[in-house]
Amino acid sequence: MTRVVQLRRGPTRRVALVDEPTLRLIEGFDSVYALAREAIASSTSLALLVETRARGEELDYDVVYDGESDWKLLAPIDHPREAAALLVSGTGLTHLGSAKNRQAMHQVAEADMTDSMRMFRWGVEGGRPSSEVAGTAPEWFYKGNGTSLRAHGEALCVPSHGDDGGEEGELAGVYVISDDGRPWRIGMATGNEFSDHKLEKRNYLYLAGSKLRECSLGPELVVDPSFQHVSGTVAIERNGEVIWSRDISTGEDAMSHSLRNIEHHHFKFAGHRRPGDVHVHYFGACSLSFGEGLTLVDQDVMCVQFEGFGRPLRNPLHVEQPASTLLTVGSLA
Repeated sequence: MTRVVQLRRGPTRRVALVDEPTLRLIEGFDSVYALAREAIASSTSLALLVETRARGEELDYDVVYDGESDWKLLAPIDHPREAAALLVSGTGLTHLGSAKNRQAMHQVAEADMTDSMRMFRWGVEGGRPSSEVAGTAPEWFYKGNGTSLRAHGEALCVPSHGDDGGEEGELAGVYVISDDGRPWRIGMATGNEFSDHKLEKRNYLYLAGSKLRECSLGPELVVDPSFQHVSGTVAIERNGEVIWSRDISTGEDAMSHSLRNIEHHHFKFAGHRRPGDVHVHYFGACSLSFGEGLTLVDQDVMCVQFEGFGRPLRNPLHVEQPASTLLTVGSLA
């Protein structure tokens, strides 16, 4: 599978092909966005375009990945001119194991028919329709714009107004909208969707607010991934020791909704097909440390890795101190 990263050294940006144990700089492009736009305009395979242009300098990937190089890893996609033109969103209750986690988090007996269980069952019954029709719409949520996206190694922050912060290890689709308004999937990447589970646990109607948090992606974008069955691991490290770890699975075999159905229901909205925009869409998680009673603390490290998707995504947790003053809004009255 073709895997690429984005890097920055001072004011200089570049894209590189992952060719373990090195990175080969791609000539003529300073962003994955520009590569994707060129592939769309020229009706060329993005993987082929990457391979033919990866003729530049070779970098030691270990040094870059460990943060010991002048070259710093960026998130593997961004909008190089306007962060607000990148929409980050996600789909919940898509995995066959997700309803169990959601149900446990809300401490509801399995026999009770909660709204979460209703949506999950609708997905099981109608989330994988034939290719000719639309199936049941999945749960959908908004995460933010490009300013909320963090790279490998960058901290994910529990804001001063937040109750908590917890990992959600999953894969995310990356899309660019062409000039004629058509969505193009340019690849997928390892992600940590990161949410405030304590806030959501208070009441399910706080779900929308609990999702308005930073999230991470990368370090690599896989241009041509297999998404049928993907195995991975998610772990929490504290003071250099692994304190929690689980095997996780994603891909269509592990999901109640098909990729085609998820993508249809996301891009059916005209506002999600604005020419030139970028979309990062998280496909859902099947295992949460919070669901097993673990509360993360400042400086814990969240680690997510999927087979075939490159090196692990690692992000430390940073907890802001509670705000001491009330935020006030100015008035022009």
